[in-house]
Amino acid sequence: MKTQEIILTEKKAAAAKSLEYIQNGMTIGLGTGSTIKFLVKMLADKIKNGFEIKAVSTSIQTTKLANSLGVEIKSLDEVGRIDLTIDGADEVDQNLNGIKGGGGALLKEKIVASVSHKNIWIVDSTKYVDKLGKFPLPVEIVKFGAQNLYNKLKLEDYNPEFRISDGKKIITDEGHYILDLHLTGIEIVNSLNLKLLSMPGVVETGLFFNICDALIIGGRDGSKVINKKKPES
Repeated sequence: MKTQEIILTEKKAAAAKSLEYIQNGMTIGLGTGSTIKFLVKMLADKIKNGFEIKAVSTSIQTTKLANSLGVEIKSLDEVGRIDLTIDGADEVDQNLNGIKGGGGALLKEKIVASVSHKNIWIVDSTKYVDKLGKFPLPVEIVKFGAQNLYNKLKLEDYNPEFRISDGKKIITDEGHYILDLHLTGIEIVNSLNLKLLSMPGVVETGLFFNICDALIIGGRDGSKVINKKKPES
């Protein structure tokens, strides 16, 4: 079991390594989560020294932090295309598929990732796993008929739970609920993703299939970069 101090050190290392991929003048996407917080703070220091970028945020949380540090956030419609998005992940497997949405921003994260020329995820070593599914899978759903959808997912043995805070269902930035599915393991990532998306009321899932181009795993003595495997010709 790694201590919290070691995990924080790894998060900082991964964030620092990702800065090497950000070039002056780029339009970048900024993800959500504890590791991204370190990146935003490091990026703010570079901007104070004359570095120029345009940034799009995937959550209110990241936007507030960025604005407080002098990192100007643009809307996605203002910039159109994104050169590079850097985000965290809750779990990543050896094929660079992942579970994201522990912070509740999976919908915006997937939209921003979809218009990004390159996607890099930054994680501590505890997030790199052999098989996805130990971390609960977030599914963003509309409010209308939410209990019916919950019941359907329960009948499918997905063990859903509404995400709760202070006794109330959490509302996402886009006004939806989140169901966390407690699974024993995910055998075929895209198959499950498509099955869930086919259910009326499901807005998006936290399964990110074939999106990550490079994974940076932070370490105490540096960071490891794993690039997506190129398809065999």
